[in-house]
Amino acid sequence: MACALSPNPGLLRSRDWQAALGFVGELADATDADGFARCGVERLARLAPSELTTLSLCDLRGGRRHVFGLPAGAIGGDARATFDRHFHQHPLVRYHARDRGLYAHRISDSVPFGSFRGTDLYNEYYRAIRIDHAVALPVHVSDGWLVSFVLNRSGRDFSDREVALLDQLRGPVGRLFRRARLLQRTRRAWALEDAAAPAVPLLPRVSAISEREHEVLRWVAAGKTDRDIASILAISHRTVHKHLQSVYCKLGVETRTAAVMRAIATR
Repeated sequence: MACALSPNPGLLRSRDWQAALGFVGELADATDADGFARCGVERLARLAPSELTTLSLCDLRGGRRHVFGLPAGAIGGDARATFDRHFHQHPLVRYHARDRGLYAHRISDSVPFGSFRGTDLYNEYYRAIRIDHAVALPVHVSDGWLVSFVLNRSGRDFSDREVALLDQLRGPVGRLFRRARLLQRTRRAWALEDAAAPAVPLLPRVSAISEREHEVLRWVAAGKTDRDIASILAISHRTVHKHLQSVYCKLGVETRTAAVMRAIATR
């Protein structure tokens, strides 16, 4: 079993905590699995500079990896096939999948860099994509899959502070990943039910409010809760709340009912 120590949150400064909170807030607005992947790989490199950031989905039974990464196309087909040849020997796969390691983890936490440079994995894969160091933030490990955000760079390893910062994201990012999958499934379910669902009330367009705000208000008029609307529109509950607060301000009202009535009164 893995015996790695938990990254030390005492290394973090107030600006690190603020950056982490900002990242989680942005990720919370992801409306599906694709949005989650895109936001994560775009934003994580702000927390720990990375030349190549991926959301890595490892099929533990099949011994294959699927990646969504930035910059796009940085890992070509030949490189992906090479990675898969060494899949079960990869230190991060072994730590998080085989040994059930819990924490954000660098390759160098498992294998000293000098030793790693002598491996076939490094010489055939990492050297080809011009990367020396990697750290993985685990998001989901179960049902034969390991899902991680992986940050890669050359020249210098990730610091203890950077690893500690990434590790503080582990819990909330895992929960947001599960929510993104649920939102995607809910969105499909709503699409299947649309034909049988009652018509959404038609409200007059109020020029002051945006198209999205108008869409939210129509669902309010249909009697849906904020959480219902979040599922229907595949947006976060927080985003629905923001849209409604904007509507209240623009219409000069304070409640959901008053907002609907004010919109109807514009006929």
